[in-house]
Amino acid sequence: MVLKPRIFRIVLLVVAAWVIVASLAPRLLVVRAPLASADAIVVMSGSSAYRERTQKAAQLYREGRAPLVLLTNDGARGGWSSAQQRNPYFFERATDELIKAGVPEANIRIVPGVAENTREEAQVIRDYVVNERFRSVLVITSSYHSRRTLSTLRNAFAETGITIGLEPSSPPPSAFWWLRPEGWRTVGVELVKLVYYWFKYE
Repeated sequence: MVLKPRIFRIVLLVVAAWVIVASLAPRLLVVRAPLASADAIVVMSGSSAYRERTQKAAQLYREGRAPLVLLTNDGARGGWSSAQQRNPYFFERATDELIKAGVPEANIRIVPGVAENTREEAQVIRDYVVNERFRSVLVITSSYHSRRTLSTLRNAFAETGITIGLEPSSPPPSAFWWLRPEGWRTVGVELVKLVYYWFKYE
């Protein structure tokens, strides 16, 4: 009987500590690197977030922030398209979204190569940007993905002299992300990936 109040207090402390740490986690993930204008806007791949990212890219294009929008190919396909009678790649769906949002098809470019993760994506973007002799790019990705993206791109572009800007395409995650399955699929998974990238690539 003596142990029960003590155990109860320990449980309360653990729960309180978790709530505090979990609520601070989104701040750890979200960053922004302002850039007034660039040679191109780069939309990071992401099958579940391609609409939000392309909409943000189209908005910045219409504002005159850059004359081109670059898309990468992660090799993933979306659902069945009756119009095309096949499962289009997500970069094709992203292209359609950009065109609908007012970006001319001639101003959309697909970066060559297939990138299956953020590090590979940073490398194919670097190779293309260096080859095209761009001096700056403005990157678009979801807020929860922004810190790892910016760090990975800066490492990839080190010593190239090319400026990297970044604009999150979504609001910061809720402090109570851990109460929803979607929060675990985004913030929870991203926290694990961030730690992995720190140990492996930094």
